[in-house]
Amino acid sequence: MTAPLPPGPVAPGWSLPPVPRTSGLAVASLVLALCGFGLLPVVLGHLALRRIRQTGERGSGLAVAGLVLGYTTLALVVVVLLVVAGSVWWGVRA
Repeated sequence: MTAPLPPGPVAPGWSLPPVPRTSGLAVASLVLALCGFGLLPVVLGHLALRRIRQTGERGSGLAVAGLVLGYTTLALVVVVLLVVAGSVWWGVRA
């Protein structure tokens, strides 16, 4: 990572280096994970990380956050389904 440039005018004939864009897939992964989706943020997060490595875009932290939240949501869904299936199997009524 390069150091930020000092504020001020740029010398004539020189321009500032382009700032890499933030990955739209990473943003979508995080937003969908925050909305409670499970599988879609995981898929988008992995796609975003691959594209970020290939293109140098920004947003790897967003993609990782979407992955963590997506996997956490999937784990919670599995736990709830196991609890419900267990209560139905053993005939426990809530």
